Amino acid sequence: MSKRRRKVLPQEPVRCAIETLSHDGRGIARQEGKTQFVDGALPGETVMAKMVSSRRKFDELRTLEVLEPVPERQAPPCEYADLCGGCSLQHMSGDAQIRFKEDTLREHFAHFGGIEPEHWEAPMRSERTTGYRRKARLGVRYVRARASVLVGFREKRNNFLTDIDRCVVLDPRIGERITPLRELLQGLDAYDRIAQVEVACGDDTAALVFRNMEALSERDRNRLIDFGQAHDLHIYLQPKGPDTVHRIWPASGDASEERLDYRLEAFDLTLRFHPMDFTQVNADINRAMINRAVDWLDVQPGERVLDLFCGLGNFTLPLARRGGQVVGVEGDEAMVRRGRENARLNGLDNVTFYGADLQGDFTREPWAREGFDKILIDPPRSGAEDVCRYLTAFGARRIVYVSCNPATLARDAGVMVRNGYRLVRAGVMDMFPHTTHVESIALFERANH
Repeated sequence: MSKRRRKVLPQEPVRCAIETLSHDGRGIARQEGKTQFVDGALPGETVMAKMVSSRRKFDELRTLEVLEPVPERQAPPCEYADLCGGCSLQHMSGDAQIRFKEDTLREHFAHFGGIEPEHWEAPMRSERTTGYRRKARLGVRYVRARASVLVGFREKRNNFLTDIDRCVVLDPRIGERITPLRELLQGLDAYDRIAQVEVACGDDTAALVFRNMEALSERDRNRLIDFGQAHDLHIYLQPKGPDTVHRIWPASGDASEERLDYRLEAFDLTLRFHPMDFTQVNADINRAMINRAVDWLDVQPGERVLDLFCGLGNFTLPLARRGGQVVGVEGDEAMVRRGRENARLNGLDNVTFYGADLQGDFTREPWAREGFDKILIDPPRSGAEDVCRYLTAFGARRIVYVSCNPATLARDAGVMVRNGYRLVRAGVMDMFPHTTHVESIALFERANH
């Protein structure tokens, strides 16, 4: 069988007039009827770009030179922005990024749900657009040809790791220590057997979880511990699956001590979490998001409130502070335990956590039989289309939907509207500045309320 020939790409730069942006943040141009996706280009610009791939229906290019820039263009805050795949909008001003995300949400509401909110909420933004990211997974790779270890995120549209010395979007406790981290890994006996490093930061402490594919030597363990001591970081190892993660610094004889935490001052709450738990990456936006969700639900004493996909209680516990009886439901049993732990830590006895996979008709579950007056839902990227069909059966007066995917929010909003709810408010939240990630929040009210 003959081998398929790889298409030879033109080497000469191509002149592109950018018309609009794709949902992944690439400029869109057209050449002789064929669509061109151009990395690093903005609508209204004319750029010179290099072809990086060509398919029957579209080409992919990378900007080499901006011939006619638009006012929305800015100098990226990171020197690796053109290459690193961790961010894709650093060349776009903050105001333009927010408009792009609002437009994305509007388009999805119109396309998937055929609806529009009665009121568009002002976008939720933070003054900090760098140093905000508290959760991340750093790739680690030993490059034999260079005899060196790389630590960072993948390059744009390939599996190579970007060779970086720092990361301006990561929490500075980690982002400013990429070089010493790389030097640490380079000096280990297991320099070529560490697959990745998970980053998790609380308010006061940050942690690194090293994925070691083989047992480490005593020398390597001591070097990791010394690194943790020198930089005031908690150090964990993960020799196999997620359940094998354990802390080696500070020393701990009790797994329940392996926690970071963050404060929600507006509710007088401290929430503790394990480094591998899901938590929001942006502490400032998380606090503002919780405030908005709690305000919109307007929980009154005596009301029953349901929090679906509740995790460790990020919304559940603030809602409980407002009174009423709150029920948190989560599919991950470890997170259910964490929610209960946090309720005890904060002295809350009006909140109950349950584990459930939410498949099928969950309205018959014991925790659901008394019904609910208000509901909050914060599903994964896949959304909650089937859940929403059953959710509306409760007849709750208000439902707040927090979303990390505008397409599934719009789809699910259509389900809600067809089942007797009005889409009253919606808006975007800039949880991930400099990326195309769109976090949003929507308020639904029962139509006859």
